[in-house]
Amino acid sequence: MRDPGFFAADPSEPLALWQRPQAPPAAADDLRAFAFEYTSRGDRVPGRLLLPARGAGPFPLVLLQHGLGGSKEAPYLDATAPVWVRGGAAVASIDFPLHGARASRKQREQLGVPTGGPGHSLAIEMLRQAVIDLRRALDAAAELPEVDARRVAYAGFSLGSIIGATFCGVDPRPCAAALALGGGGMGPPETDPLRHVGRISPRPVLFVGATRDQTIPRAATEALFAAAGEPKQLLWFDATHDALPGKALKAMWLFLRGTLGLGPQLE
Repeated sequence: MRDPGFFAADPSEPLALWQRPQAPPAAADDLRAFAFEYTSRGDRVPGRLLLPARGAGPFPLVLLQHGLGGSKEAPYLDATAPVWVRGGAAVASIDFPLHGARASRKQREQLGVPTGGPGHSLAIEMLRQAVIDLRRALDAAAELPEVDARRVAYAGFSLGSIIGATFCGVDPRPCAAALALGGGGMGPPETDPLRHVGRISPRPVLFVGATRDQTIPRAATEALFAAAGEPKQLLWFDATHDALPGKALKAMWLFLRGTLGLGPQLE
């Protein structure tokens, strides 16, 4: 098993954090949006922060992450995040290594489901960097006056779920995790989330699966769920990997809202 120190951030590295206003997503022009960027292991990590339309905060934070080939502006994040922000949370997303503004098509094509060769070592380093980037994201959030860094939850889709299972296992700050369309036992053994997801307990975890998922085998989702400690819950929805229904997203939000201590949302 990898020592959690393998995913440790260097506390002496300056964050060099900056933040500036930017236009919100098209369907969220009632919200406030900011671009931010910070340093992680010598790389600059770009992110986006969405805040409720009114109030100085600090607001509880949901760190919401994209899947393979996505970005912090992925359409499914743009569809999900505004609803949660209108419910009283701040929502931040970053570009994973080799994605979004950090994209390298040539390198990303090597990832797949690596079992050997150059893709294997690249995947290990990418996943390690992603976990450390998320840890540094919470360090950055602690410096933003609009964010309550003592109330943080994590949510991820697909790759964001797989990486998030490890991240939440090695970082004690997220109070809960909603992991959708993820699984274990498919990538490099060195960074398999099955090795770390059990450490999330006793913090609650919600797993969301799609019964017609053409990307993540049902057995992989069930294996990740089995490796997690209590309290945990697994919900299945009649959907494909790229089309989770609104009721699945609502279930994730109800779970997160409760763990962050937010009151009922007006419909």
